Amino acid sequence: MWAISGWVAWIISAAIFAWLVWDFFRVNMKYSEDVLLSSREGVDELFPTEPGE
Repeated sequence: MWAISGWVAWIISAAIFAWLVWDFFRVNMKYSEDVLLSSREGVDELFPTEPGE
């Protein structure tokens, strides 16, 4: 029972790690460094869709 639980825990850990790596590359390709390194929150604040916002 404990051996199976150990393998399940490692599989879940590997899946979470793979998701984190995939998300890192997805976000890196979607946004520029200016957005990612900005102290302001959100793309909407950096690039408003309507004038005056």
